[in-house]
Amino acid sequence: MSEPEKSSLFPTYARYPLTFVKGEGSRLWDDTGKEYIDLMSGIAVTNLGHAPKQVKEKLMEQLDQIWHTGNLFHIPNQEKLATILTDNSCADAVFFCSTGAEANEAAIKLARRYSQKVRNSGRYEIITFEMSFHGRTLATLTATGQEKVKEGFHPLPEGFVYAKYNDIESVKSLISDKTCAIMIEMIQGEGGVLPADESFIKELDELCKQQELLLIVDEIQTGLGRTGKLFAYEHYGIEPDIFTLAKGLGSGFPIGAMLGKAELAEAFSAGTHGSTFGGNPLATAAGIATLETLLNEQLPERAAQLGTHVTDTLSAKLAGNPLVQEIRGKGLLIGITCTQAGADIIKEIHEEGVLVIPAGPNVIRLAPSLNIPQEDLDKGLDIICSVLAKKASALV
Repeated sequence: MSEPEKSSLFPTYARYPLTFVKGEGSRLWDDTGKEYIDLMSGIAVTNLGHAPKQVKEKLMEQLDQIWHTGNLFHIPNQEKLATILTDNSCADAVFFCSTGAEANEAAIKLARRYSQKVRNSGRYEIITFEMSFHGRTLATLTATGQEKVKEGFHPLPEGFVYAKYNDIESVKSLISDKTCAIMIEMIQGEGGVLPADESFIKELDELCKQQELLLIVDEIQTGLGRTGKLFAYEHYGIEPDIFTLAKGLGSGFPIGAMLGKAELAEAFSAGTHGSTFGGNPLATAAGIATLETLLNEQLPERAAQLGTHVTDTLSAKLAGNPLVQEIRGKGLLIGITCTQAGADIIKEIHEEGVLVIPAGPNVIRLAPSLNIPQEDLDKGLDIICSVLAKKASALV
């Protein structure tokens, strides 16, 4: 589909010339009837595929009951979803919101308020990392370690400094009497699908304990089974003080969550934070059905198995391709690092009926649903490898 001649929307998105009108499982159909294999899942959102039956049934049931009351009242679905999350993680308490940026904003506020009101330290500064991505609010884009997202939004809030990823000495050099927390992604998604080194995370965890700093893990893209564990921090044998979720939590229904240890609850007393739509009956119904399906069908474990299959397949088929530098990632969050800009390659992959997305200028990102049929996955990989082979041959 071509762009409309006149749109009433702000031009905030560089959209692909595609309009999807139907989705089912790992397939999408555009407005011309063309079928696509979806290896992007709405940017790691539809972890159960499109229109999953279990979530649809739960939402339909809730639609016939109550949609919204606001957080001045008890919401049973919130309690149920929070219990599922805490029973299956290192967290003890949950705050619900509507987006990943909101979840990260809540994490930032909790870390500062705990330091200032509970520890009475006056600390407020948070160390984040170069090439990180934490959201689009003023606080979360400031937390993001990429200058391009900050252009034109100055003055930015103070209180963030940026260390080099996978470099513990860089982190140590930034710790001061103002530091209250360190915030990190276990895999930098928007920064190029770059996993953290295990030794680095273990040193970082120990450093936080020694310096009495809170460790915040942004699991917006990596959480909910995406990396082969329910939460990516589990790969590293650590327990963050705070971690955040969104994307895959509601199978496409907007919901986010900030989770933390019990001792932090004192800092978020009544009236200190809120969210109008956060955790409403509809959103939490979607979250309950999503989590129950992920756990009952052991989809994180399946993501781990399929992830190994994907990286092995790509490594074998792309060996010797001069366009390909590296295959990296965990589970079903995988990046193909190219020697040139990926935009034209991605465009051609789309034209061949497979949906992938970029992660930075030269990385092709794959994030298929965790329950994708293997035949769909293999067909998609064949097409990607064929396009890369064709592009490489054109260089000769």
